[in-house]
Amino acid sequence: MAIAEVTIIPIGTSSTSLSPYVAEMQRKLQTLEGIDYELTSMSTIIEGPLDRILEAVKALHEHTFESGAQRVSTSIKIDDRRDKAASSRQKLESVRTRLTESGD
Repeated sequence: MAIAEVTIIPIGTSSTSLSPYVAEMQRKLQTLEGIDYELTSMSTIIEGPLDRILEAVKALHEHTFESGAQRVSTSIKIDDRRDKAASSRQKLESVRTRLTESGD
């Protein structure tokens, strides 16, 4: 399973507020199957098979145009680990465990 961090920025809108677009993207994600996702204050984390993630990113990118943006900038970071199962939660837990270990 891959993990992707996606930031989609609509450009050429009538307002500097992006929350209406973010809300629309979250609604779009609710309709997509085969992925898990989590909204953060700066991006959205999407987890699932790589092909489903890329399909989701394309759907979000296009949906932003459909929501009225005249230009869209999309940034993606992908962590695709294949030696063992990984998730966003597992990655955070690994760091938390190391933080509680003795620093000796």
